[in-house]
Amino acid sequence: MAATGRRQRPRRQACWAFMAVLLANLLALTDTLAVMSVDLGSESMKVAIVKPGVPMEIVLNKESRRKTPVTVTLKENERFFGDSAASMAIKNPKATLRYFQHLLGKQEDNPHVALYRARFPEHQLGFDPQRRTVHFQVSPQLQFSPEEVLGMVLNYSRSLAEDFAEQPIKDAVITVPAFFNQAERRAVLQAARMAGLKVLQLINDNTATALSYGVFRRKDINTTAQNIMFYDMGAGSTVCTIVTYQTVKTKEAGIQPQLQIRGVGFDRTLGGLEMELRLREHLAGLFNEQRKGQRTKDVRENPRAMAKLLREANRLKTVLSANADHMAQIEGLMDDVDFKAKVTRAEFEELCADLFERVPGPVRQALQSAEMNLDEIEQVILVGGATRVPRVQEVLLKAVGKEELGKNINADEAAAMGAVYQAAALSKAFKVKPFVVRDAVIYPILVEFTREVEEEPGVRSLKHNKRVLFSRMGPYPQRKVITFNRYSQDFNFHINYGDLGFLGPEDLRVFGSQNLTTVKLKGVGESFKKYPDYESKGIKAHFNLDESGVLSLDRVESVFETLVEDGPEEESTLTKLGNTISSLFGGGTTPDSKENGTDTVQEEEESTAERSKDEPGEQTELKEEAEAPMEDTSQPPTPEPKDDAVPGGEKATEKENGEEFEAPKPSEKKEAGSEGVPPAPEEEKKQKPARKQRVVEEIGVELALLDLPDLPGDELARSAQKLQDLTLRDLEKQEREKAANSLEAFIFETQDKLYQPEYQEVSTEEQREDISGKLSAASTWLEDEGFGATTGMLKEKLTELRKLCYGLFFRVEERKKWPERLSALDNLLNHSSMFLKGAQLIPEMDQIFTEVEMTTLEKVINETWAWKNATMAEQAKLPTTEKPVLLSKDIEAKMMALDREVQYLLNKAKFAKPRPRPKDKNGTRAEPPLNASASEQGEKVIPPPGQTEDAKPISEPKKETGSEHTDAEPLELGPGAGEKSEQKEQPTGQKQTLKNDEL
Repeated sequence: MAATGRRQRPRRQACWAFMAVLLANLLALTDTLAVMSVDLGSESMKVAIVKPGVPMEIVLNKESRRKTPVTVTLKENERFFGDSAASMAIKNPKATLRYFQHLLGKQEDNPHVALYRARFPEHQLGFDPQRRTVHFQVSPQLQFSPEEVLGMVLNYSRSLAEDFAEQPIKDAVITVPAFFNQAERRAVLQAARMAGLKVLQLINDNTATALSYGVFRRKDINTTAQNIMFYDMGAGSTVCTIVTYQTVKTKEAGIQPQLQIRGVGFDRTLGGLEMELRLREHLAGLFNEQRKGQRTKDVRENPRAMAKLLREANRLKTVLSANADHMAQIEGLMDDVDFKAKVTRAEFEELCADLFERVPGPVRQALQSAEMNLDEIEQVILVGGATRVPRVQEVLLKAVGKEELGKNINADEAAAMGAVYQAAALSKAFKVKPFVVRDAVIYPILVEFTREVEEEPGVRSLKHNKRVLFSRMGPYPQRKVITFNRYSQDFNFHINYGDLGFLGPEDLRVFGSQNLTTVKLKGVGESFKKYPDYESKGIKAHFNLDESGVLSLDRVESVFETLVEDGPEEESTLTKLGNTISSLFGGGTTPDSKENGTDTVQEEEESTAERSKDEPGEQTELKEEAEAPMEDTSQPPTPEPKDDAVPGGEKATEKENGEEFEAPKPSEKKEAGSEGVPPAPEEEKKQKPARKQRVVEEIGVELALLDLPDLPGDELARSAQKLQDLTLRDLEKQEREKAANSLEAFIFETQDKLYQPEYQEVSTEEQREDISGKLSAASTWLEDEGFGATTGMLKEKLTELRKLCYGLFFRVEERKKWPERLSALDNLLNHSSMFLKGAQLIPEMDQIFTEVEMTTLEKVINETWAWKNATMAEQAKLPTTEKPVLLSKDIEAKMMALDREVQYLLNKAKFAKPRPRPKDKNGTRAEPPLNASASEQGEKVIPPPGQTEDAKPISEPKKETGSEHTDAEPLELGPGAGEKSEQKEQPTGQKQTLKNDEL
């Protein structure tokens, strides 16, 4: 028994561990019952949520609108967001920030920074000497980086989602433009961390749009590939995407629909904002011409006037999309002078003629990157608000050569809906139908390194090598492994962008640095000294391009191998126990399972991606080059633990020397007799060959970011704390405003109630004068000193006034409740009395209620009648200005007590079993009593389950005393309970005869 208990203990521990994991997952789900998506556009954002019972819903903001301007107004003591901030742009344009996303991940010398200064000269941009980035200098005391401003917007979007979902939300999927590079994507992630959001994924807005389109047309997707082009022109940029839809077979879910991004083209500055700026410049020129002889300054020098003109230009662009001309008019544009001018659509198209010429550019880029032609495109679908401009549609239709453009998608909300579907798929709280998404790498990434080579004897030179890590238009997320074979000392290598020849010169300047990271490895030489007798398998660098498109270097390892001959000694007891425990958790399976681990998947993905995108010559070079070939998939991978995805994670090592050993191959284990009967020790010595032992040594990594340094940890924490302090300040301000509004509303409402008849009826003139005087004093205090009062003072003042008026309000409320409560009490008393009379008329042999039960009910009825009559009589003697003795809560208590007694008897009658009729000695049915009514005589008694009507007791049961059931005696309601008792009561000398249906 003891041995059996020991054998079962590991399994019991495994069960407890499994239950602990399940409990942890359930606890984790309690905070993630709702997820959100944020579609961050240049001009406005759309927020969507998924929660139980609310599938994929767009969040309404405080103005009940489905989209919210991405605008922030920052003052010394308050902030405004959304529509409130957009209206503040006219009053305080210097403190109102818009289109700040264009500055994310940009350094001061970037052309987009100069373009932002030209578009919005009212903003003062400062310079960060450490990161060489810019920040907004709102005032001498207030300065915010673009990441901090974006963090404020994300925090505001979460508050909107939480108000709409009525629960906290932490998980989010955020859309970003497809052309964002590594620096820009990292900037968005830092802004989300400042806002306290957990980003499930950064999804490209074109991919989110394509996902939304596919999800709602899942039934139309089949094995035949469908190529759809999405042309998205928003406020700030234009992106053209070619997407292929078809069903594929997956290991996890079988045949499922898939979208694959095949080609992408973009224009960073082509959008509705540039059109509005052209219109604003035109309107400013017209206004200056109207005031030409008045010697006034240029309207372009007035920030408020230019903000008004930009808002009018936005409205004018929208109206001209449906009308041939329209009148632009602004009251008090500058110096109290009104502006009015007529603008035609032809003038607008002439102003933006060069912009319309750039419309086909993204289409050509997308076709070139996809290596497709227009004949292979089945449909072109419009996305984005700027595609509503008629001239844009005309030029695009001519460029794509189609009969018409598709408008069968919500141009504003498609990206938000696709992103929230992805959020639900990534969240653990929801289960959605799978939809495979294969996004594409826009900018290729490669690894560069330099080594010494000896071309001639005694002549050594440096050779520069490049290896493509992630090729252009290759799928992601995926992992890659690169092996450096001819290094035995510490060395450096570089991670840079690949060939960006598809970008124009201006786009390259906007792109920024093409160098990503310099990697310095430390400990290579020490690892070789540590294992001098081992054969080196190279230095392996593991890279990861995650779902957000962000590149990371997970770890670098030095791998060694040697041949080891195992001795014939048997496994120790401790080793056997370890293997048993490992098998319970899936860790002691055959070596095949380890060979299918993470490294194998990485190398298989790598070889597949390289074969599909790289040229054949480069493949041959990768195989021939011994210095830095890709991982050879034919070699067995390193049997490492499954937590190797953690950067710099610890490996499963021996405690003494820190080595990691490779598990034996399956063939070797079979030869060792692991599955069959173990051979004899003599045979094992002869048959067991030498096995390979692999050692993995962690290499120290030092990274130096070259494109844009990330915020240091302490600075990121300070920014997060600064945003949190601003949020708390806003909440305190809202709480104070709420308290002041509540106090003011209470004063006005109560002063008005004092003159209403129902309140005058229950109060004296002196009482009303006293209350009115104190209300007037509180109103005067609120007007004179309320602006400086704290939230606590306002709440305290409101509490004092409520205590003062409590008696008056209580008397009025009680009188309002009396008619309804008393009517309900009378009805209950009448019905209870009728029920009691009916119960008392039941014949004795059919009676199911005891005398105690009926007496108790009668007593409660009489006491309730007496209480009602006495209380109402006492209340009639009291003046209306006194506290009443007839209280609604007392009436409810009496009703509950009476209803409880009646319900008890009703439940007993519902479950009580009818008593069977006795038979006479001749076997005939006994006649009913003479006083029984006709209905009782003709009443048919339904027998309980398992009996028929013929099943009758043999003799009349004896009449027992004290057989009534009380509260302490539960009724016997089971089938056949009555028959058993009757059989016991038969005379001892009488023979029992039972029918089959009575058993």
